[in-house]
Amino acid sequence: MQLHNTQPSIASIFRHSLQVSIALIISACAGCATGSYHFGRAEHYRTSDELQARTGPQIERGEPNVVVDSVGWVFGIPNKILLFDRRVENHNIDQQTETAIAGYLAQNELSSVKVRLNQYRPGDDWKRLVANKSVGAGWKYTLGTMSVLGETLFPGRLIGGDHFNPFTNTIHLYSNIPSIAYHEGGHAKDFAKREWKGTYAAAYLIPGVSLYHERLATQDAIDYVTVNGDRGQQKEAYEILYPAYGSYVGNVISGYIPFGYVGGVIGGHIAGRIKSRNLPNSDQRSLYSQSWQSEAVSPNSSDHAVLRVSQEVEHPPTTRSAEW
Repeated sequence: MQLHNTQPSIASIFRHSLQVSIALIISACAGCATGSYHFGRAEHYRTSDELQARTGPQIERGEPNVVVDSVGWVFGIPNKILLFDRRVENHNIDQQTETAIAGYLAQNELSSVKVRLNQYRPGDDWKRLVANKSVGAGWKYTLGTMSVLGETLFPGRLIGGDHFNPFTNTIHLYSNIPSIAYHEGGHAKDFAKREWKGTYAAAYLIPGVSLYHERLATQDAIDYVTVNGDRGQQKEAYEILYPAYGSYVGNVISGYIPFGYVGGVIGGHIAGRIKSRNLPNSDQRSLYSQSWQSEAVSPNSSDHAVLRVSQEVEHPPTTRSAEW
């Protein structure tokens, strides 16, 4: 009697992983590019006056160093391959990307956020940690200390890793891609509205919860580009941010599905390219722009709904709760 092998093939396992990843990415990002954008407002943020005083100048650059930056470029090769873009962690950020993040911060009134462009300055980061009174001392001197210690011992100037540190309220950029800068700005904006910032940061470490944080930042970045950028910038945002989000999806499902991480990244690329190919052409974009510009001058438009870009209308409580 001939026995039939009922074990699933590697191809079928990978296909299943890919299908799950694409489904999760598309469902999570279904609200991206809504056609409107919610600008943040300073009065709705919970910030620290002490940290604000340490923020100027808001954007700083590291001094170019051929040796260090070349080594950093090599360290960034895996992520360049991951996102199919040579600008990822190239440690050479141009004026366009700097202008992009500066505009994002100004429009969202994120005046206490520091941006380091390929810069290693741990001394100032430690001072910012201490000055950040908007994070509870318990979280700040445990997780916050660990985060800054990690940045000190494993400098992104060398090993890369674009990220936002909520404990120092600092964006660290090593990639010359505006959409990545917007994404990190989205994290800063998200945390600025939170009352319990330390607890919110700690929740990120719980398996699967990071997908929520990353989804908000991804959606914010794509919505921002949708109302502020051209078709090329929108295309870039989808083709960079979707696979980046897919890597987080892959991390979550890899513990349950073989090839989960690879499936997540590839699924992100597929989903991102599907979205980018379905973008309206320039003529349709022009009609869309005229549409929301006409709403901007409508006498019926409220103060919180200009350019179909409504301002944040969350009202923080009059009393502040203590955080550990």
